[in-house]
Amino acid sequence: MDTLSQTTAAMSAAVITGAGEMEVRQVALPEPKQGEVRIRLEGCGVCASNLTPWSGPDWMEFPTEPGGLGHEGWGEIDAIGEGVTDLAVGDRVAALTYHAYATHDIATADSVVKLPPEMAGKPFPGEPLGCAMNIFRRAEIKAGQTVAIIGIGFLGALLTQLATRAGARVIAISRRSFSLDVARRMGAAETIEMRDHWEIIEKVRHLTDGQFCERVIEAVGKQWPLDLAGELTRERGRLIIAGYHQDGPRQVNMQMWNWRGLDVINAHERDPKVYIDGIREAVEAVASGRLDPSPLYTHTYPLSGLDEALNATRDRPEGFLKAMVMLR
Repeated sequence: MDTLSQTTAAMSAAVITGAGEMEVRQVALPEPKQGEVRIRLEGCGVCASNLTPWSGPDWMEFPTEPGGLGHEGWGEIDAIGEGVTDLAVGDRVAALTYHAYATHDIATADSVVKLPPEMAGKPFPGEPLGCAMNIFRRAEIKAGQTVAIIGIGFLGALLTQLATRAGARVIAISRRSFSLDVARRMGAAETIEMRDHWEIIEKVRHLTDGQFCERVIEAVGKQWPLDLAGELTRERGRLIIAGYHQDGPRQVNMQMWNWRGLDVINAHERDPKVYIDGIREAVEAVASGRLDPSPLYTHTYPLSGLDEALNATRDRPEGFLKAMVMLR
């Protein structure tokens, strides 16, 4: 483990040292620059997008920067750089930063969202919650629609709750019985085990009187769920791609998509400002009770257990939905 002189302020940060290997190091505590704040982190969610770098692909460079890969952090501002006027030391915030597997991280002032007093003490991994709000907005789900959600992990469960509370009828499709139980608790009207392609299609056909679904959200990130999503979307319906698709190219049935006149939405955002807008919406939704993610935080780990958190995110043991690294 690295050591620093007693005169140097230090923080703890996870460093990925190789494929499936990490350690916690003591590194210099960063100081915020012009327009920045420093956040003493309370926790950071673990994202499935970390799994490819964790596996050690050829393009990955080790060791990572201290705290690297962590981007779902929240905590309390403990230092402010020059020029920051609308934030103060002591403000509790969620932030879009990228070195949050650490006790502290630096954020630009425009990538920080304040958390209201009624959320004191509650975890708030802002990036995935904001992602769910952005997907929900782009899906344009309305009362009375039938919505199929394929893949009930953390994201799919959030979207099930949002769609149900908007007045839609949700058909939840997932391979794990535990996930289907979660979907029912989140308000799903019907659940289908993701086992046989044609059996699922026939069940949805029956449940919708042959019309299929106005909205279908693919939240898995694999070829088969993407194929299934097209089959379940009705004519002039909207197919929303929300799963993580970064492990290689995909094929689509363009003939069917064209014949049915589908609107296909890639709901992955890239503009940080849009992410921040989503986080703000998530704060409002949680504060108002429209969204309650608390039952979905199923596994917590200390910073030294980041390797276990990443492995659980990969392996999905029974009862797993979301891993959180807790830093205080």
